[in-house]
Amino acid sequence: MDFKRSAGLLLHPSSLPGPYGVGTLGVEARNFVDFLAKAGLSLWQILPLGPTGYGDSPYQCLSAFAGNLYLIDPDSLAALGLVDEADVEARKAPNRGRVDFGKLFLEKQRLIDLAWGKFKRDQGEAQKSESGRAGLGNLASDFAHFSKANAFWLDDFALFSAIKESRGHDSWDRWPEKLKKRDSKALAAFSHSAGDSVDRNKFAQYLFHRQWRELRAYAKSKNVAIIGDLPIFVAFDSADTWAHPELFLLDREGKPSKVAGVPPDYFTATGQLWGNPLYDWKANAEEGYAWWVSRIRAALGMVDILRIDHFRGFVDYWAVPARDRTAAGGSWERGPGLPLFEAVEAELGDLPIIAEDLGFMTGEVQELRRKLGFPGMKILQFAFESEGDNPDYPHNYEKNSVVYTGTHDNDTCVGWIEGAAPAAARRALRYTGGRRATFAWDMIRTAWASPACIAIAPAQDLLALGTEARMNYPGRQESYWTWRLADGALTDELARKLRALTKRFFRSVG
Repeated sequence: MDFKRSAGLLLHPSSLPGPYGVGTLGVEARNFVDFLAKAGLSLWQILPLGPTGYGDSPYQCLSAFAGNLYLIDPDSLAALGLVDEADVEARKAPNRGRVDFGKLFLEKQRLIDLAWGKFKRDQGEAQKSESGRAGLGNLASDFAHFSKANAFWLDDFALFSAIKESRGHDSWDRWPEKLKKRDSKALAAFSHSAGDSVDRNKFAQYLFHRQWRELRAYAKSKNVAIIGDLPIFVAFDSADTWAHPELFLLDREGKPSKVAGVPPDYFTATGQLWGNPLYDWKANAEEGYAWWVSRIRAALGMVDILRIDHFRGFVDYWAVPARDRTAAGGSWERGPGLPLFEAVEAELGDLPIIAEDLGFMTGEVQELRRKLGFPGMKILQFAFESEGDNPDYPHNYEKNSVVYTGTHDNDTCVGWIEGAAPAAARRALRYTGGRRATFAWDMIRTAWASPACIAIAPAQDLLALGTEARMNYPGRQESYWTWRLADGALTDELARKLRALTKRFFRSVG
């Protein structure tokens, strides 16, 4: 697919400002869309939207299809009549620039419980009334439609979530044997006894997807497209692995024999041990990659463009023995390659996909990417790490590529220049024609001026923030994914400055 020359910002919704301890899909998300439009930008890139588990990483989600309830906006629930204004006010707190996920876990669940209780009471009153409908009647109809249209993943996820709640949120491999192995009688008995919990989890997903649908429609009205993010792997403790164990390399006890990771690289000396279960690609192929078709169809139903994380894993992937404590002892194994994407394209047509092709790439990986027509990624910071010429310098970019000043896995540009080796810093300043005091914007300008069809900068670089604003540090487990924008940080003056730059390099939408 050909992408027009354009530009945008990378900011996960959880990093939006606002009074609820985390960014939500409400007014602050719309304000961010307005800022993008004012700045002449047409792209908003986000991280995966799934429900996060232990560690709070959006790349280790409890489902490849479900949404993250943390992002549900309380004001929107109040507008629907599902919670009282007092319930909303009680959850407000100053934005301290960080997400407290532990507190949020309890607070958001209480809010969902209130909304579910109000919805049920209204439906009970509707059944008693002569008209058969009450104030939330349209909501009930919409919820029923959502549940039916998404039953292929929603039924399993709601049941998985309800069992997980009943077991103190234990990983599914520690559940009672019959529930772990999905014995039909045991699941039916649980569903009968815990039907309210199952339905509440479906309703919570409906609320998320409703709010996301409304936000995406608003973005579209402002000519802003959303770039989503699809991790190649799913979490072991996920509804996907539990519901489809035949698609993964699991032993008789339901545990992975090998797990995903990457070998030692720029980020970590011992590699990255992700711990995700690996796919049984033969089993996936035998069913025509149906699960993958469903997954990508659902993802593209929520975003306009999809970045696929760790694209090289479709050619070959790093398999690490499950007992190992680091990724260093892994080995390369073969992925599905072109047949998977042929199966998806046969069902969905031309795919608006960006391939994350960072790290050590073989010629075979690049050949697959080019054959599919997917643009690859370039990280401007990487250009200056080595002394010689390299593919991350803008003068080497092909048009069909996406350039980033940095990503969620990198330090901010200010943090990078402050911590860079003196020779690397000199190369960066010389190439960008900039100064340390203006380095973040010099990097944005250099990316915007490049031949790449799409240019993206994290919001942290727009604000020239330092390492304190870093979103993630690959290989570390704690204290990341929590950064948030300060209230009022994205000013009209910033928008005008960025719009002038975007227009100068012919990336503006108007």
